[in-house]
Amino acid sequence: MTTAIEKNHVKKTHVKKTHEKKTHVMKTHVMIVTDAWYPQINGVVRTLTHTRDGLMAKGYEVTMLTPEHFRTFPCPSYPEIRLSFMPASKVSEIIRTQSPDIIHIATEGPLGLAARNFCLRNNLNFTTAYHTRFPEYVHSRIRLPLSVTYAFIRWFHKDSTTVMVPTKKVFNDLTEWGIKKPDIWPRGVDLELFAPPAKRKANKKPVLLYVGRVSVEKNIEAFLSLDIDAEKWVVGDGPALSGLKKAYPDAIFHGAKTKEELPAYYGQADVFVFPSKTDTFGLVLLEAMACGLPVAAYPVTGPIDVVTDDKAGALDDDLHAAVTKALTLSRDDARAYAETYSWSRATDIFESFLVCRHDNEDYSVLNNPYKDNSGVTRAWKAFWNSWAGLRFAISEESAFRQELVLALILIPFALWLPASLTQTLLMVASVFLVLMMELFNSGIEAAIDRISYEKHGLSKRAKDYGSAAVLLALLLCAITYGTILYDIYMVAPS
Repeated sequence: MTTAIEKNHVKKTHVKKTHEKKTHVMKTHVMIVTDAWYPQINGVVRTLTHTRDGLMAKGYEVTMLTPEHFRTFPCPSYPEIRLSFMPASKVSEIIRTQSPDIIHIATEGPLGLAARNFCLRNNLNFTTAYHTRFPEYVHSRIRLPLSVTYAFIRWFHKDSTTVMVPTKKVFNDLTEWGIKKPDIWPRGVDLELFAPPAKRKANKKPVLLYVGRVSVEKNIEAFLSLDIDAEKWVVGDGPALSGLKKAYPDAIFHGAKTKEELPAYYGQADVFVFPSKTDTFGLVLLEAMACGLPVAAYPVTGPIDVVTDDKAGALDDDLHAAVTKALTLSRDDARAYAETYSWSRATDIFESFLVCRHDNEDYSVLNNPYKDNSGVTRAWKAFWNSWAGLRFAISEESAFRQELVLALILIPFALWLPASLTQTLLMVASVFLVLMMELFNSGIEAAIDRISYEKHGLSKRAKDYGSAAVLLALLLCAITYGTILYDIYMVAPS
């Protein structure tokens, strides 16, 4: 499986599963659940693609559970992002069918929520990741208070064994908001694909480049409005593209490009400008430096953790000053700094945080082919299974038939007696308890006989325990009716 951008991911199945030649050695199976996947092209998708490829290279079997082949709807204000519509039942079915050894939930969207809820229902361990400053994004668009969305983030991640975050700054931010168990999972860069050009023509005037989503939270206007004698290039697509084209006609908008096409733009530009103040990491920063392109950015979360060498980039609260300084930096120094990052190291760290879904000696619902936690469908099947149990008990268990006849006499009798509502309910409940105990006893006998018809002391003891439970239920029923009859006819008249 290649690391190139795959435009036709998962065309025939609703999950993308690594197909390996069968061997006698069982590979550890990792499932990564993500709402962000192709055809989206962003840092999250690239990170997960490299992580998947890295795990496969280490011998893991990997399944990507993504929105493809789910019913989806456009994300409000981001129509190019498709969100899965009511995926819970299908997600449960996929996880049960795939039966992964390890589950990692990468995003907090509909698929992530469905997988999280499945794991909690079935007492499965899982890890999560925090890729995007979602609360800040929402706040920048609709002014929803940060406390509201961070409360959701805190709830979503609270049961994860580890919340993987990209930088120390994000680690500190989440800790301040009360998110428990964060740990740092750094990013890497493909140093073979993103490399300085063999030959580079000098530009007539400096070229300043931005690569990424073209949306309001990226703060691109801070870049395009700079009063500087330079060409301004924007590579990417997004909801703010048309508005920015009209507002800044002198800028050059190249549109969205594939990962393979990006090195040519990085290689030709003179400075990579990163105006965002809401990114958790900024993978494009590493890509630019790997191509020998110095970086100019604000000293905020993302850049402040990625660009820690002032020879590779310039951080300043004045973006103009940062660009001016970055123009003086060496392209060789930027490349040398990027070489300290690798996807191999990042994958090793990711691997170290993974946990098995449950302890080997524990029971797991995923091992049981007769369990399918699938909402309304499950309830409907359970009803028919219960009805089948009653039919079997009536047709095959003479003791149950006898007790059912007794119930048909005692329940109308209880309703006929001049008793209080509480007394009537107690009498009826004691009759139902007898029937329930008989069903439990029959279930024990059936399970024992399924194992073996041979006589055994433990088998006899199990059946005797069930029979004793029925006897106690019958005694309780008799005492209940006798006590209430005594109260009605012997105590009440006086």
